[in-house]
Amino acid sequence: MNIEAVVLDVHPLLYFLHEVISVGKLENKFQFNLKKEIKERYPDCIVTKLDANDIQGIPDLLILYQDKWATLECKKDSKAKIQPNQPYYVEKMNEMSFSKFIYPDNKEEVLNELDKIFKK
Repeated sequence: MNIEAVVLDVHPLLYFLHEVISVGKLENKFQFNLKKEIKERYPDCIVTKLDANDIQGIPDLLILYQDKWATLECKKDSKAKIQPNQPYYVEKMNEMSFSKFIYPDNKEEVLNELDKIFKK
């Protein structure tokens, strides 16, 4: 048994923290790759990370392309926890322009919808 397994077995809080960090890494990797794909798909767009510390629940990414904009809330999968206020802001911003929850399983569907908004 490796040391990590021993530590995680001994202390439930350490196990919980390990899981939180692992989930965060998966979501961050997905978000990083998504930003790269969006920039390739929409040349000259601006993709920036929004600050949830400023407005709790605001979507993760803002995409500016020509005279249009969109926001995306990135999740590691379809069962990932939705934070308070996230549905509110995704719905509100979708009424204004385009905003969706996005995760690996629905990524192509969401990006195809975004193509229609950005008229690509």
